[in-house]
Amino acid sequence: MSCSPARFSALAIALLCSTAAWGQQGQGLQPPRNVKPDPNAPITLDADRIEGTSGRETSAEGNARLIRGDLSIRGDSLKYSEENEQVEAKGNVRLQRGGDSMGGPSLRYSLKDGTGVFDKPEFTLAPRLRANQAPVVGRGQAESIEVLGEDHYRIKNGFFTSCKPGDDGWYVKANELDLDLGRDVGTARGGGVYFEGWHVLSAPTFTFSLNNQRKSGFLPPSTGVTGKSGVELSVPYYLNLAPDYDLTLTPRYMQKRGLQIAEQFRFLGRYYTGELNAEQLPNDRATDESRSAVSFVGAYNRGGSLLGGLNLNKVSDDNYFRDLATRINITSQTTLPREGFVTYNGSWWGGGNYSATARVQTFQVLQDPDNPIVAPYGRTPQLTLTTLRQDIAGLDFRSAEEYVDFSHSSLVTGRRTTAFPSLTFPFISTESFLTPKVGLHATYYSLDNAAPGSPETITRVLPIWSLDGGLVFERDTQAFGQAVTQTLEPRLFYVYIPFRNQNQIPLFDTAVADFNYAQIFSENQFSGGDRINDANQLTAAVTSRLLLPSSGQEVMRGTFGQRYYFRDQQVTLNPTDVPRTYKASNLLAALSGRLSKSWSMDAGTEYDQRDYRTERLTLAARYRPEGLKTLNLSYRYLSGDITQTGPTKQIDISAQWPIYGHWYGVGRFNYSLQDSRIVEVIGGFEYGAGCWTSRIVAQKFALTAGTSSTSIFLQLELNGFSRLGSNPLEALKRSVPGYQRINAPTPGARPDAQVDFYD
Repeated sequence: MSCSPARFSALAIALLCSTAAWGQQGQGLQPPRNVKPDPNAPITLDADRIEGTSGRETSAEGNARLIRGDLSIRGDSLKYSEENEQVEAKGNVRLQRGGDSMGGPSLRYSLKDGTGVFDKPEFTLAPRLRANQAPVVGRGQAESIEVLGEDHYRIKNGFFTSCKPGDDGWYVKANELDLDLGRDVGTARGGGVYFEGWHVLSAPTFTFSLNNQRKSGFLPPSTGVTGKSGVELSVPYYLNLAPDYDLTLTPRYMQKRGLQIAEQFRFLGRYYTGELNAEQLPNDRATDESRSAVSFVGAYNRGGSLLGGLNLNKVSDDNYFRDLATRINITSQTTLPREGFVTYNGSWWGGGNYSATARVQTFQVLQDPDNPIVAPYGRTPQLTLTTLRQDIAGLDFRSAEEYVDFSHSSLVTGRRTTAFPSLTFPFISTESFLTPKVGLHATYYSLDNAAPGSPETITRVLPIWSLDGGLVFERDTQAFGQAVTQTLEPRLFYVYIPFRNQNQIPLFDTAVADFNYAQIFSENQFSGGDRINDANQLTAAVTSRLLLPSSGQEVMRGTFGQRYYFRDQQVTLNPTDVPRTYKASNLLAALSGRLSKSWSMDAGTEYDQRDYRTERLTLAARYRPEGLKTLNLSYRYLSGDITQTGPTKQIDISAQWPIYGHWYGVGRFNYSLQDSRIVEVIGGFEYGAGCWTSRIVAQKFALTAGTSSTSIFLQLELNGFSRLGSNPLEALKRSVPGYQRINAPTPGARPDAQVDFYD
């Protein structure tokens, strides 16, 4: 029996056209990805001609189409068996399922369990959008594809890539390739990875992650060249031990030194997190010794009320980082902290709050023979308590208490107990503020190993008075061709502290604080608790800002400030230091903001008006007309009076810029004019080819006064799959402000993938 022409609902086939029930698919929103098929959804069968037997089999010829929920099968001809829910399609077959699409000459498919076989198909897999994970997308060709159920495909004699159609920059080719999109894991058997037609990686079997979900296996190998270690090769292996902890083992072969083994163990709980890193180099051929390093960082936070932390570090020798690290911020370390703390934050009378902390802290000092340093004191332990109670009849009460036991192997040791209660009476309005403050700073020392004739106990009590006030004026004006609001914000800060002789107090943790805009509004010119300056001084400053009236966004800011002294200095850091006798501090000035849509600038200076010389000068400008175009220029000068080791004069130029086509240049040049020496230089090229990116970057930076380190990074990044080679991205982000990856993923996109090769 037949009906022609016809477009009939499969549910009406049982009536064998006697009722001619029409069932045409309408236009509308596509079904969301990853929706499970509904076995009770109606089946619609369209065609130019339909023939069938009630309850058994139906044949459709000419523009045939079967639809069930998000499943669509098209072909020149279709056969549908109602008894076993089997579909057989031939001729220009197109299968669409939840966004996935396949096309080829023939298909056998079961509607009952969502399985089937597609001959000689081309396929495209739609992105899987999951919470906190990246989209997965891919395409390829195969001799056949087995549809093994929802989100699971087996490719026979085919390839898979994330490149766009017409671009086979990279692909995975295998005799058998399983894509389990439900678990986000791919498994290839009898194949390898190809790049621009070259076979770059192979193994009898390997697996790879289809997003950033963790899985056990080899991570991409890392290669590079350094001046101190020669050619390097690292092959990390990742162990996904449990949802809340993992382990990475990294053998690192260094041509000049031998084989190093590194371990990284991470764990994460509801209230805590931690990371343990360890490295062992059993026999360094360059130094003929065993070398190692270990560090542990952990944190605990229970709702902000109870906090804790550990930061433990140890290396086998002073030159460990200078010889074996490849980052300047690592190689420049001189003190490795070993500390732990516990903090409790609570509330007390009348809505006040307090914070109590217990800390133990020591250091390992890495000495440079050309620039030795004195080891800092340990705090064994340090106990602190801070309290705050606001609005007690308009007054705010604050207090800070501390007990520290300072330890050292060769210097004077002792214990310091401090209490500093204070009261403030703030007057605040929209256009002004005035804050009087009075406090009493009391300190008690109990010393060990003091020099003969020196006291073993010392008491210091100092009252501290201050008055902080300011005004805010506004006006509407024009700047940079647009309407802006300009502010004028003068501020005065007065401090009075009487003199107390403190020359017999040892220096446990105290130094002269850096003179800057924030420091001139502080009561004490010293950092730490062993010196409190005498003061009868006034700080005067003014700030002017340009704001956009519509959003309040700051366009430009200018600041000028100076401190005025009404008596000569008596308290100095060391008894031999020359006290200040001048009546006004150096001038501080700063200007920052956006000059245009593309240009921004920052400038700051400290000027000694007594000797007519600049003590500090920083000039910086950034040109960023659009993404992937950044140019940074800066100059930094510090006088010898600030550094105590001679003047500092450095220029710093960094940029990321398109060169031609898909080529980009990136680099930084940081040069010391004073020493005629490179501080750090990094430069290289990036090439973005749509579905892959390559980078070659060279870096050189100073280690000590007479040594430097050189590294070369070579990286191939296969978008949506993996990175091969040594990774320069961290160095580029740190060295080039505003640097962007030329293949930066969209929000939620997957960063690194990992590949698991095994026999």
